[in-house]
Amino acid sequence: MKQPDKKLVLDSGVEFLGYGFGADTNSVCEIVFNTSMSGYQEILSNPSYTDQIVVMTYTMIGNYGITDEDFEARNLTLGGLVVREVCDTPSNFRYTKTTAELLEEYSIPGISGIDTRMLTRLIRDGKCHRAAIVSAEMSAEEAVALIKATPERRDAVERVSCKKRWYSRTPNHRFDVVLVDCGAKLNIVRMLNKRGCNVIIVPFNTPAKEVLAFSPDGVVISNGPGDPNDLPTVVELVKELHGKLPIFGIELGHHLVALSYGAKVAKIEGVHRGGEHSVRNLESGKIETTAQGSLYFVNEKSLEGTPLEVTHRSVIANTVEGVECKAEQIFSVQYNPESAPGAQDSAYLFDKFIKLMEERQNA
Repeated sequence: MKQPDKKLVLDSGVEFLGYGFGADTNSVCEIVFNTSMSGYQEILSNPSYTDQIVVMTYTMIGNYGITDEDFEARNLTLGGLVVREVCDTPSNFRYTKTTAELLEEYSIPGISGIDTRMLTRLIRDGKCHRAAIVSAEMSAEEAVALIKATPERRDAVERVSCKKRWYSRTPNHRFDVVLVDCGAKLNIVRMLNKRGCNVIIVPFNTPAKEVLAFSPDGVVISNGPGDPNDLPTVVELVKELHGKLPIFGIELGHHLVALSYGAKVAKIEGVHRGGEHSVRNLESGKIETTAQGSLYFVNEKSLEGTPLEVTHRSVIANTVEGVECKAEQIFSVQYNPESAPGAQDSAYLFDKFIKLMEERQNA
């Protein structure tokens, strides 16, 4: 019988023995969980998970392999992957490599054989924040010391954002949209292209005057990793664009929109991440199934005195999930309406953005 060769150690000292796959290297990162039942490739390639060890609650990961068409970013930047069982023999005619091969290619360690249900409860209840994937031979005390000695990086967006602008065009386009890349998922680009938008993807630190120089019909502030409070440059960009053209903020972009109006954003422990989070649309009253990706939330009390109105609210936690300033044609949501992976209930938000651009064109 194969002996465990890897260990996951939490900052609380709790340890889990398991079996390594992917890259044979140590990793110290924030630890989070995701409850999605499919779409693991999109999760692994989502820049929002940069510098995070991701625990998948679904029992088997890798059963349909990795396909060349389904990446959400050109590079993988997550810190590690924890699963109950990893499949090395995918059954899918489209697959080109296994999950283990993908992780090895990007020097990312994985560990299987873990009681992911117990681990998820510890994360959910706030009993661990950071963790290390290390050799099974390392003691828990040594691993905890390693976690404490490893500083948390604050430059995730700078590392995952594009370094130069690039374009994604579509035939017979109707609109030109600037996408500010804070760690954008490629499906945001696809959703905009599908709706007749040529998309200009620019680095996160692009000044407002350069954005406006493209004469865009609208701007999207993308998802991304890390603490939104570490991005004053992007907050200032959004502030300078207020009222000049329609703006749509997604996930991290949602937080940056709120900060640009003077609201506050903070981390909430044990939040739900995955593709089955229920959100109420306060205008229609409908419940939407959404894909969540961020650990940060807008402080509702801090919205007082701002022109932002709450448009969406979590059914489970009652937290703010969407805001809007109708007078300046700006809105944003906490979750990922581009649905890669996740439910498709919120794709209408892209149509709302298109409508705002149409209204401005016809004004």
